[in-house]
Amino acid sequence: MAYDTGARVRLTREVQVTAHGTAIGGGFPGALFLAEGLAGVVTGVEQGGGGVAQDRLAGFDEQVRHIPGLPAGLFEDLRQQAARAGVFGSGAGTRTSYKVQFANGFVLDGLEEDWLASL
Repeated sequence: MAYDTGARVRLTREVQVTAHGTAIGGGFPGALFLAEGLAGVVTGVEQGGGGVAQDRLAGFDEQVRHIPGLPAGLFEDLRQQAARAGVFGSGAGTRTSYKVQFANGFVLDGLEEDWLASL
């Protein structure tokens, strides 16, 4: 389901916050996660490339997101190198990502559509 700016949403999964205030791939992973069910308001919508390659990177992120410290930083560096090399462009289709301001004050960018549900 697509969401417009101003839509009230909640998280459908636990999401890791990165150093640059993005959900995945926008910086080094931090120790902070936003809990499933946290409510917020959509403050931005962005269309971008996606497809199979992005799905695989998201699956990779899901598998390694709980690894602390140096290994997490190494995985993030590998992921960023792959993204810069154009891995995202190899898949078909487009993705919509959202910027959401949550009730606890956090603003998180790069949230996938299926990570959100309407309130």
